[in-house]
Amino acid sequence: MNKLYLGGIIFAAVMILLTYLSIGGSEGGLNGDIVNMLAVTGAIALVIITVFVVIKYVRQMQTDTANGQLVEESWDGIGEYLNELPMGWAVMFLILMVWGMWYMTIGYPVNAYSQIGEYNEDTAAHNAKFEAKYADITGARLVEMGESVYLAECKVCHGISADGIDGKAANLNKRINVDSVKYAIENGSDNYLLDPKQSIPMPDRNGLFNSNSGALITDAEINMVSFYVANGMSGEGADIFAGTCAMCHGTDGKGIQYVAPSIATFTTRLVVDVLLHGKKGAIGEMPKFDRLNAKQKEAVGAYISSLNK
Repeated sequence: MNKLYLGGIIFAAVMILLTYLSIGGSEGGLNGDIVNMLAVTGAIALVIITVFVVIKYVRQMQTDTANGQLVEESWDGIGEYLNELPMGWAVMFLILMVWGMWYMTIGYPVNAYSQIGEYNEDTAAHNAKFEAKYADITGARLVEMGESVYLAECKVCHGISADGIDGKAANLNKRINVDSVKYAIENGSDNYLLDPKQSIPMPDRNGLFNSNSGALITDAEINMVSFYVANGMSGEGADIFAGTCAMCHGTDGKGIQYVAPSIATFTTRLVVDVLLHGKKGAIGEMPKFDRLNAKQKEAVGAYISSLNK
């Protein structure tokens, strides 16, 4: 037998065997799993077709002579044959197109079973039962639930005592620190700390006017009002806050509904929105926590709010 054909057969056999061992030896194996069966079938077909085509054209290169019609143009003296579309290529293309449509609609449709889909369904069912069971929990019990969720999900960054672990994350025992206030004033804020459909981004310092002076807020005023806010809305800077910040955040800094969040204390709604959308600030960026259900987010908000009291 010609060495070329023998080599092709051996190569095809080895590739098919490796494919079978790889899929057959996996956890799911070939135990009626349509996806794995289709994968093996497709792999075998690809190997056979590839070997057939390679052998065909290698043999053609060995036996063909230079003939046929050339195109008019040439590059560096090298001509190009005016070849028609190979019939085999066109047929295989059409077959694969039909097979692809069959696979997506009948063989393994996009809405068929999947492990990810099963996990999502189980998670949704669990969350629905959880929220129904604890729908009426309030007060101290809600805070206790929030503490348990916090210790499971939040303490890695914020610490067991919620002190932020040396500035690696925000200190949740107080609403905000000086650096965070200055960062928000100088750079603006678009953290969706309210309902994102109603949230209005806070402008940077170039859009903040002090009505007392009738001018943009200055560096000295930024420093003073930052200390005022971080100090729990007390000390020097009350007049700057009243002239620059109170219109949106309220005279007491507890925010105005649909306008700006509370910067005096944490609220349950504020914490829930941070968990929903994440937050960017002076320290860095906090990711959102999609894996918590609505009741767990509310509980964490109640717990963090209790730390400020």
